[in-house]
Amino acid sequence: MAALDPLSAITEAFTSFLFGKTETTRLPVRTSTGQAQAVYLPTAAPGLGDSGVIIGREVYSGKGYIYDPFQLYGQQLPAPHWLVLGESGNGKSALEKTYVLRQLRFRDRQVVVLDAQGEDGVGEWNLIAEEMGITPIRLDPTAALDQGIRLNPLDPAITTTGQLALLRTIIEVAMGHGLDERSGFALKVAHSYVNSTITDRQPQLTDIVEQLRHPKQESADAMNVALDDVRDWGLDVALVLDRLVDGDLRGMFDGPTTVGIDLDAPLIVFDLSHIDRNSIAMPILMAIVGVWLEHTWIRPDRRKRIFLVEEAWHIINSPFVAQLFQRLLKFGRRLGLSFVAVVHHLSDVVDGAAAREAAAILKMASTRTIYAQKADEARATGKVLGLPRWAVEIIPTLSPGIAVWDVNGNVQVVKHLVTEAERPLVFTDRAMTESAADADTAASFEAALEADLEAETEARAMAMERAPSGPASPGSGVA
Repeated sequence: MAALDPLSAITEAFTSFLFGKTETTRLPVRTSTGQAQAVYLPTAAPGLGDSGVIIGREVYSGKGYIYDPFQLYGQQLPAPHWLVLGESGNGKSALEKTYVLRQLRFRDRQVVVLDAQGEDGVGEWNLIAEEMGITPIRLDPTAALDQGIRLNPLDPAITTTGQLALLRTIIEVAMGHGLDERSGFALKVAHSYVNSTITDRQPQLTDIVEQLRHPKQESADAMNVALDDVRDWGLDVALVLDRLVDGDLRGMFDGPTTVGIDLDAPLIVFDLSHIDRNSIAMPILMAIVGVWLEHTWIRPDRRKRIFLVEEAWHIINSPFVAQLFQRLLKFGRRLGLSFVAVVHHLSDVVDGAAAREAAAILKMASTRTIYAQKADEARATGKVLGLPRWAVEIIPTLSPGIAVWDVNGNVQVVKHLVTEAERPLVFTDRAMTESAADADTAASFEAALEADLEAETEARAMAMERAPSGPASPGSGVA
């Protein structure tokens, strides 16, 4: 090493005295890129595999993000259910719609959507339904006189036990408390009498109301009580059910199920947009639709089914409806059902009357997608869902279209991408809030994604055609 000049030597000595000995100078190293890559270790989390539908790109690595609960179930997911959280205007609507459209490209998929949002007289999913040649099932009390769509809670397709459970849930939701033993007995005997005596047509709610108001003597004799007592026990129940027969909810459930509802269509949309989302009618409707689907739609036919519920807090925030859906989720998981719940704020449900039931449903959702939230809401969400600190800190800073994905502990930040073919169906003029904000996502479309979707879909379809029939594999989504 060359000798230092006097001034440099003095400077180095003074610096060493103040700060200690300086670090020695190291000679440069010549190496290859193959050897040097060990110095810069990869920081991106591992993906979820290459089988499923393309969601978008992982923000930090830029690699494609692929997700499919049916492929991951039994291997990386203990349950195929999914919770989507986030304030309006951040991309939830675009994610839901493109996810369904991409899933429906597989022939063994079927989707039911409870569409609780709408404008101009139609639901938010109306455009997609029209594009697929499907007529939404529009539940509208104002269409009662025009022979609108009806779903009969006493439809013979529903088991007797299921009918009674559904009637109890309707009444408990409307009353805001559980049925006492006497009211429950009056309902039970009225239901039993109607089912045993009406055989030439579908029993209807009007028949139940009539029996509650005018019970038969044999009903009183069975319990050795006076007939007037049985009538008094069922009076409150009759008044609640009368709302579905001759009140503000008439026309939707007070007759035989409408003929022609196609339960084999790839997409079934229940349009609830004509119902006041803040009224007691919404959870009642969701309870009836949920139980009706459980007994008429979910079948052991090896189809993979997706049940997507907008405004799902109506379900999770009601103890009685939440219990019904909790059973549906447990039962449906064995038959290939993925439940997708969309809510704005987790505090809407965890602090409500059904906190225990909400916790049980959230526990079954092994996939959680969180869009931008305010800082305090993000901290509360992270605490309930057990998110890592870094994820909680970035949630308030997320741009529209970008979300934190937690798939059974595999946490990544994902940018959702939409193809040009999907754009007209996803971004509509009716949404001046969420769709307008999603335009930031639309501006970054990548043409290659559509080709990737097409190639991946064709490969999956060919693989399923070659696959031999037989027992389902552990990751197939059907146990």
